[in-house]
Amino acid sequence: MQPFIQNGSVVLFQGDSITDAGRSREDDQELGSGYPALVAGWYAASNPEKKVRFLNRGISGNRATDLLARWQVDCLALKPSLVSILIGINDTWRRYDSHDPTPVDVYQKNFRAILRITAQAGAQILILEPFLLPVPEDRKAWRVDLDPKIQAARELAREFEAGYVALDGVFAQASVQRDPAFWLPDGVHPSLAGHALIAQAWLKAVRSI
Repeated sequence: MQPFIQNGSVVLFQGDSITDAGRSREDDQELGSGYPALVAGWYAASNPEKKVRFLNRGISGNRATDLLARWQVDCLALKPSLVSILIGINDTWRRYDSHDPTPVDVYQKNFRAILRITAQAGAQILILEPFLLPVPEDRKAWRVDLDPKIQAARELAREFEAGYVALDGVFAQASVQRDPAFWLPDGVHPSLAGHALIAQAWLKAVRSI
């Protein structure tokens, strides 16, 4: 189901460091330097007649289990109309930097719990696919872990009839036009151009009424 934004909507961005992007913990208007700020800015410029509140509650380092643990305070209590969720890369990364893997079934279980309580609260859901590019080369090995999690996210989007943005494919296509490091300097965290790419895909996925 294609999510929508209307006058008076509260849009919540949730996720890890990619969403966090240096956001303020004191001022909700300071959305950080990443795609949430770009989305909010472009949306406001294109729809000045609409009063939409954008909130960012991304926290660097979060995995799906961390998101679930803080969902009441950092999502439900905010009464969002639309919840945008990007989570999963740390569920893969910790396997390789900390020997602390998250099995795909555990990731999917935690993500499903998040989506279930969000749907029960009556909020629309937009799932952003976790993504990865081979910068440096050792990131290629991460595919063994990440690809099943991407498939799990797709299955959950179908299960909950959520909006979905296939960002792994977006970045794969973009890296044909320009080298992968231009978009994701470390294979994970976007450059300004990478964040803009996410924002473009996000705005295409959400219609305004």
